[in-house]
Amino acid sequence: MPKAFITGITGQDGSYLTELLLEKDYEVHGSVRRTSSLDRSRLRHLYQDTSIYGSRLHLHYADLNDVTNLRRLLMRVAPEEIYHLAGQSHVGLSFEIPESTCDDTAMGTLRILEILRDLPGAPRFFHAASSEIFGSPDSAPQDENTPYRPVSPYGCAKAFATSMVRVYRDSFGLHASNGIMYNHESPRRGENFVTQKICQSAAAIKLGIQDKLRMGDTSAERDWGDARDYVRAMWMALQQEKANDYIIATGVSHKVQDIVEIAFDYVGLDWKDLIERDPRFMRPADPKKLIGDNSRARTVLGWAPSISFERMIQEMTQAALNHLSARNRSHS
Repeated sequence: MPKAFITGITGQDGSYLTELLLEKDYEVHGSVRRTSSLDRSRLRHLYQDTSIYGSRLHLHYADLNDVTNLRRLLMRVAPEEIYHLAGQSHVGLSFEIPESTCDDTAMGTLRILEILRDLPGAPRFFHAASSEIFGSPDSAPQDENTPYRPVSPYGCAKAFATSMVRVYRDSFGLHASNGIMYNHESPRRGENFVTQKICQSAAAIKLGIQDKLRMGDTSAERDWGDARDYVRAMWMALQQEKANDYIIATGVSHKVQDIVEIAFDYVGLDWKDLIERDPRFMRPADPKKLIGDNSRARTVLGWAPSISFERMIQEMTQAALNHLSARNRSHS
């Protein structure tokens, strides 16, 4: 039974990756931060299953800035594969907390790479990089050789981490790959991301819980894919004989406005009367023309996205309707 270790296992990607690896008969270990809350909702269905949790799924307390504990944990678990997904991943929030963003995202990755240098039979390593490393690129679409031009603290931190993965691969022979992930969403997306905010607001307005959706700039464009497709690419990257960097993207651009229209149409509402512009949600600097060329992933990995943008937004909106309706029933 192959053994994998996931940092950030309780996040959107971590939870889907856990399900994928369990389906492939892995033993899965993951690191979680010690907090006062024990609610890890994205994994609840797994750790409440006694046939899985404690047998094929194991959660461990660890923090990216606690090198001694992290080293001890990796030596004890001895995984064949490590998927590094942890870190502060909200671009807008990184302007408010730049130091902790860089410590978690940049230095946290370097600390793991340093541990891997010393491990006997170093495991294969996947780093979840980000399209934010390109920031405001001169050309579109971007490929693996596009120069880094980050425009946010998060983008800067990811650019550092992505570069260090390449350095350790080339200098120390680690099987270390970067998946340069473009925006990817799902019903498990955090509430502070714009896609989830829109889908939840459409559902809440439909149910009479909310009156308006307050938004910043809806003309911003992104290459949005589905997280369930993207975790497949993570696994496929580590099955290759040679490590490499891969653009994980759909190659298709959509506007924030498209999300608004799909979500509100799904619940049968006219968005035009229900949106208010709010300058508080405008970012200091917003990357433009971010669209990925996924040719290498298609050719080398045999990967392609399978879930359409429209279906993804509709599923997120339906999940929000289900959640809010259940909460209303429990409170009534």
